Amino acid sequence: MTTYAWVGRTRNGQIVKGEREAESREALQEQLRREQILVTKLEVARRKEGRFQRRVAPRSLAIFTRQFSVMIDAGLPLVQCLELLSKEEPDKRLAGAIEKVKVDVESGSALAEAMARRPLAFDALYTNMVAAGEAGGILDTILKRLSIFIEKQAKLAAQVKSAMIYPSVVMSIAVVVVLVILWKVVPTFSSLFEGLGAQLPLPTRVVIWASEQVIFAMPFLIVGGILAGFMFRRYYQTPAGRMRVDRTLLRAPLIGPILRKIAVARFCRTLGTLLSSGVPILDGLDITAKTAGNAVIETAILQARQRIERGESIAGPLKATNVFPPMVTQMIGAGESTGALDAMLAKIADFYEDEVDVAIAGLLTVLEPALICFLGVVVGGIVISMYLPLFELIGQLS
Repeated sequence: MTTYAWVGRTRNGQIVKGEREAESREALQEQLRREQILVTKLEVARRKEGRFQRRVAPRSLAIFTRQFSVMIDAGLPLVQCLELLSKEEPDKRLAGAIEKVKVDVESGSALAEAMARRPLAFDALYTNMVAAGEAGGILDTILKRLSIFIEKQAKLAAQVKSAMIYPSVVMSIAVVVVLVILWKVVPTFSSLFEGLGAQLPLPTRVVIWASEQVIFAMPFLIVGGILAGFMFRRYYQTPAGRMRVDRTLLRAPLIGPILRKIAVARFCRTLGTLLSSGVPILDGLDITAKTAGNAVIETAILQARQRIERGESIAGPLKATNVFPPMVTQMIGAGESTGALDAMLAKIADFYEDEVDVAIAGLLTVLEPALICFLGVVVGGIVISMYLPLFELIGQLS
């Protein structure tokens, strides 16, 4: 879909203009002609957001989906539901997307097709489930499942973020404190020692040398840090770089097992929700791979999909990737043989989400004392190093 900027004239001679997405210029002209608008100017719209576009917050999307489900269940017309929700939605980006979906639906587009044109608000998983709900006449039920799915995914992401906040804050404080001490405090002591002519021990000389280097190299450190972050981001955007970084993270001690459990929980929750909504297994695997969040998991799912497409079972190809734990593939095989794969995937997702809770709590239990000890050793070591010459001078005076 391409976004076009257009200018036209109504039957009354009024000049109207706007932007709208369409497959081609001809399709947009035909669409506007049905609305009795004569197009006088049509060109591809310039994108204002560029690469800095952000996705709609999961919480806002979950609330919208639940409200939408209630309205559909109550029997309100689709266009009226979208109009009411767009006016009441506090998130301006989501409200704008809903308003554009309403316009497309009024013009004859299917709901899923209109949502697919706004990928920053409604991703492939969302639109495929809506399409399945429209085809089966169970849109309200599908929307309820979607809202539950989004809430669970948002909860899982929030747990990971909260687990990373504490160590990030402690490490940031440690870096700032050490830099301030080396930049402001140590030079004062250094001048004092030079005036007294004291013989400095090795730890003190090392700290003074580090202070001098920090003062000289501070601008280079800042620029280098920004440049390193930019280069890492560019490298991670390449397929090879993303694969290498994600594989390293999965193999990392402490955090690697947690990331693997998160990926398994997300895979099972996503695929189970899609299958229970009537999405075909191959399409479900495609969507699940795109939302895996890890290049290693994504590649494994796509490799398994190729073998499943050739007629193999689901559990076997997943087991052959050596990415998913044996328990997961065994339970998937059991669900496949009993015809209750979606329910089995939901149970696996529940189990691994609980495992993530326990693993994160255990990681924080280990990290808290370790980080406190690290901070104490670094700051305490600098302070003691600067006081060692004073102790020697006091001993000589006494």
